[in-house]
Order: sequence, then C-alpha cells, then structure tokens
Amino acid sequence: MFLRTVSRAVPRSTAAFRAAPTASVNALQTRAASDHAIPNPTLANIEKRWEGMPPQEQAELWMQLRDRMKVDWHQLTLQEKKAAYYIAFGAHGPRAQAPKGEGLRVFFKVLQLTAASVAIFYTVHSFAGKQPGTMSKEWQEASNEYALKEKINPIHGISKEGYEGKGFVQSGPAEKS
Repeated sequence: MFLRTVSRAVPRSTAAFRAAPTASVNALQTRAASDHAIPNPTLANIEKRWEGMPPQEQAELWMQLRDRMKVDWHQLTLQEKKAAYYIAFGAHGPRAQAPKGEGLRVFFKVLQLTAASVAIFYTVHSFAGKQPGTMSKEWQEASNEYALKEKINPIHGISKEGYEGKGFVQSGPAEKS
C-alpha cells in the first residue's frame, strides 16, 4: 500500500520541480516588461480617443496597463493611473451617457402604449354582453342574508358581532331591460 502511494507521488513532485524554474523565468520576464512606463503620447487624451480606437488596439493598451499595474502602484505615472481608472470605470460602453432626448422618447412611447391598452380594454368591453345575474344588487343582498343565516366568516366577515360593512353588496340596483 505504501509503495503504491509513493510511486504516485514521485512523478508529481518531480514535475513540480521541473516547472518551478520556468515559472520564475516567466515572472522575471513579466516584471522586466512591466518596469518600463507606457509612453505618454499613447495615454494622452485617452478619454476622448478610447471609443474611436480599434478593439485590437484597445486590448493591447489594456494588457500593457494590466502588466504595469502588477508592480507597486507608486511606480506608475499619473497618466497610467488615470488611463487605468478610465478604462476600468469610465463612461464608455454600457456606462456611457444616454443619447440626448432618450427620456422624452421613452415617455411618449409609454403614453402611446398606455393609450393603446385603454383602447383595447374599451373595445373588448363594448363587445361584451350584459353583466351576469350575480352582479345585481338584489343577488348580492340575498348573498348577505344567506351568509348571516349560515354564519359565514364569524371572525372578520359579515357574521361578526357589530359588523358595519356592506357585506357582498358592491353593485348598484339592477338595470331594467
């Protein structure tokens, strides 16, 4: 049992040993590449140029800034700090300001859709038949009498002692036809 676990562990440990020197070389290369400041003309006026830059150039600049931010932030120039902040949190892409007049367009579209829904409601309502018999005042008063006789909802409803509400009555008198 012991020999099987040792034989499995040995290849892993030697692989980690072999990978360690290359990892430190990569770290040194990254550190050496990021020790140089990005030229000021590249970062100058980035707020106005960012949207117009091709995506490939945006990605390259962001990668350069990302590598530069791996060193101590006190070593970054003011231009690099401003550019990194703008690229990360600036008003571009989804954080850009809404186009002028968008609020007014939204308001009028909401009014338009509200008017359309009211028109549909009244159109459907005008083609509907007469109200069912259960909506007449007489039927609802009869429902009140039935509820009192059967003592329906004695805690909060019409059968409660001292109840002063209208009960089931919610309609006016029935229309004579």
